Amino acid sequence: MNRLLSLYLLLAFPILVQAQKVGFSHDDTLRGSITPERVWWDLTFYHLTVRVQPTDSTLSGSTEIRYRILKPGQVMQVDLQRPLRVLRVEQDGESLDVRQDGNAYFVTLTKPQKTGQAEAITVHYAGKPRVAKRPPWDGGLVWSRDKSGNWFIATACQGLGASAWWPCKDHMYDEPDSMAISVTVPEDLTDVSNGRLRRVTTNPDHTRTFDWYVVNPINNYGVNLNIGRYEHWSEVYNGEKGPLSLNYYALPEHLDSAKTQFRQVPKMLKAFEYWFGPYPFYEDGYKLVETPYLGMEHQSSVTYGNRFRNGYLGRDLSRTGWGLLWDFIIVHESGHEWFANNITYKDVADMWIHESFTNYSECLFTEYYYGKEAGAQYVIGCRANIRNDKPIIGTYNVNQEGSSDMYYKGGNMLHTIRQLVGNDLTWRQLLRGINKTFYHQTVTTNQIEQYMSQQSGLTLKPVFDQYLRDIRIPVLEYRPVAGGFQYRWTNCVAGFAMPVRLCMGESGPYSTIQPTAQWKTLSAKNETMLTVDANYYVLSKLVN
Repeated sequence: MNRLLSLYLLLAFPILVQAQKVGFSHDDTLRGSITPERVWWDLTFYHLTVRVQPTDSTLSGSTEIRYRILKPGQVMQVDLQRPLRVLRVEQDGESLDVRQDGNAYFVTLTKPQKTGQAEAITVHYAGKPRVAKRPPWDGGLVWSRDKSGNWFIATACQGLGASAWWPCKDHMYDEPDSMAISVTVPEDLTDVSNGRLRRVTTNPDHTRTFDWYVVNPINNYGVNLNIGRYEHWSEVYNGEKGPLSLNYYALPEHLDSAKTQFRQVPKMLKAFEYWFGPYPFYEDGYKLVETPYLGMEHQSSVTYGNRFRNGYLGRDLSRTGWGLLWDFIIVHESGHEWFANNITYKDVADMWIHESFTNYSECLFTEYYYGKEAGAQYVIGCRANIRNDKPIIGTYNVNQEGSSDMYYKGGNMLHTIRQLVGNDLTWRQLLRGINKTFYHQTVTTNQIEQYMSQQSGLTLKPVFDQYLRDIRIPVLEYRPVAGGFQYRWTNCVAGFAMPVRLCMGESGPYSTIQPTAQWKTLSAKNETMLTVDANYYVLSKLVN
């Protein structure tokens, strides 16, 4: 065991013990941790080849896994979820011994694995994949039909994992540098997957094979299949890095509605390139693809099922009216191209990095087109959806995400931090800087926290601790005293001393104070109350 692995296991052990106490399984640990059978090799390339057979809901095919050897190791973990099964694994044409442990397969390699060398294995598999029960939240394969009775099929596997439908290294810390995807479907259907379409081959058995290629790194759950009788159209968006190809796919029965609704895509790109920097995958293009479920952030192949209506299925999640001026799925799921696909969490416990920033992108989109006050009203209105039920950060190394508050509370945390930064140009540079600094990387919460603290010049750790690791909303307590007020923070973590803007009475000029857990005094005349700026996600309370 090398020093790096020893350190990893030492740090992980207390977390794993805690995980066992709250009911995590052996499967959870195999899926969620960087096991010894994963750590010794670096994933460089996938070639996924899959035949989709709708009549019996089966998949069959293979994944070629290319890798670079970081240190010698002879046992490799590959993941494939039941009821799918691995048929055989080969290296250099030789079949290898395979041991199954739940949803993990441990492959014993006979060829010496030498540090620095590039190698490959091919994993052959088949079976009936898990059927999605409530996609995209309870995912798998969606087998459905359009209004004309044609097959309409899609994958959705965030959280569940890509190994629900193809063999892979199913942990987010390691991404391939590029990927080929070859999908064979009945000849009357079209497959839309990630990247660019290189060729379509008509086969003698009345099927067609669609060969897609992704030249950028891609996370596992971002890989997708979308199969149907699609209509296709395209346009070019002239963005920050030049011409960007936009391709759209919709069912014939929805073509007119889709062509109208999808006009929002260039507007989305204009706003997000302003806030976050260039679209991260110019080489692979951008696609928006109709699916039989609500939608997901599949990289360069964003999926859409919002019924061609503004809002979230026609509803405004902020209850302010601003959310009905744009299509939630187009904006939110495309925002994930920057936060999820460009910048990807290493461990699902840090899923807030995806969802909090993307939730806040809705506010920024609103602000770009309707003004700063409109954006603020939108994100503040979303507070009604916050539950404060458990911490936003989950348990590490067991594939366990935190509270769904990572959306609305996370967005309001970022809006609060924006107030602390206090300069809109600096805030925009910080958001663009994150995407540039961590371009096409997997990251941890600590990296994002440190970057934002360094670039803003602020001590943000207590703020992150309060909103990500605690469920309490900070309360600014105040009480009248002779000549003014006393005030302090309560209901907060140790060391919480966040500045906040407030005014005397219900309106008037705002000023900034810096409360701590100890009482401080503020001079004031003839006032009986303080009003905290609503842009801060805090509460205030008058006490005796």
